[in-house]
Formats: sequence, structure tokens, C-alpha cells
Amino acid sequence: MVVDIGAGKTEVALFMLRRMVFSVDAATGGDQMDDAIATYVRRNHNLLIGDATAERIKKQIGLALPPSDGDGHVVYIKGRDLRSGAPKEITLSQRQVAEALAASVGMIVEAVRMALDNCPDDIAADLVDQGMVLTGGGALLSGMDEVLRNETGLPVEVGDDPLTCVARGIGRVLTIPVYRSALVNV
Repeated sequence: MVVDIGAGKTEVALFMLRRMVFSVDAATGGDQMDDAIATYVRRNHNLLIGDATAERIKKQIGLALPPSDGDGHVVYIKGRDLRSGAPKEITLSQRQVAEALAASVGMIVEAVRMALDNCPDDIAADLVDQGMVLTGGGALLSGMDEVLRNETGLPVEVGDDPLTCVARGIGRVLTIPVYRSALVNV
């Protein structure tokens, strides 16, 4: 199983004998996670932040599950106070960011569950040993592998260089004549 958490959506695909046998998309990815953080900050702190700040927060202290040690690390962020219009700085904790990301993480978990519910028996047996691979920028969200491992009981690994591994994999596939001819004819 491959779980590709991209910028605009998450794609979950089951493969058997080098063929995709089922796939499902979730309408969430890195961009929606950034939006969720910005919305959380606006609703809970009356602070307007930009997309770049929300993405920085996600990369610096983003977690797929709440920290086990209280609030976790914090980050200082600046934005525009919605009440006064003046610049303002606040502190945001990992617990708060995990809360902001909970809906997006939940959508990814549901997509994986849907794939598992539609999994042929032959693949289900292999998944117990092979598990799933996370790819895409969202795979870098700290704890995403742990959430999926806890929710499914399956082994989960983050692909090597998840930001580029899908593109590199496609490049390798194109070097195999049988696949190259199939892709060229599509």
C-alpha cells in the first residue's frame, strides 16, 4: 500500500503483482493542513497569518497526534490582530497544532481504512508483512506514521526522500520496457 500525502490531496493505492488494484483519494493534503492551522490561529487567537507562516508552523512543530508530554514545543508567530488591526505576536504549542490538524489526519486515516476495507484477501495477507509506505510532503508530518500504525496495526514506513520518491519511482518504471510501452500508449 502506498499513501501519498501531496499538497492538494492524499492518494491511497493498493498494488498486487505490479498492478494497482484499488485506489482512493482524500480531499486533504499539505495545503489543507496549512489552511487548518491558519483557521485555528484566527479562531482561537484572533490573529491573521499568511500561508507561508502556517506552512512554517507545520514544518517546525506540526504533529499528527498530540504530544505525550503536555503541550510540547512552542513557536512564536506574528500576524495581524483581527480586533485592533495592529501587529501581534503569540505563542503556539505543538498540542494546539495537533488539534488544528486533527481533521486532516482523520481524513487520511479514513482513506486508508477505506482502502483496507476494499483490499483483496491476497493483498491483505501481504500487508501484514509489507505494510504501507508514506510518500509526499505530508509524510514528513511528525507522527503520521505512528498514527497510521496505531490505527491499522500494520507496519508503516516513510519512503526515502518522500518529497521526490514518487517522481524517482516513475523515472525507474520508464526504464522498464514493458511499462514504458504501456505508459506511452495511454
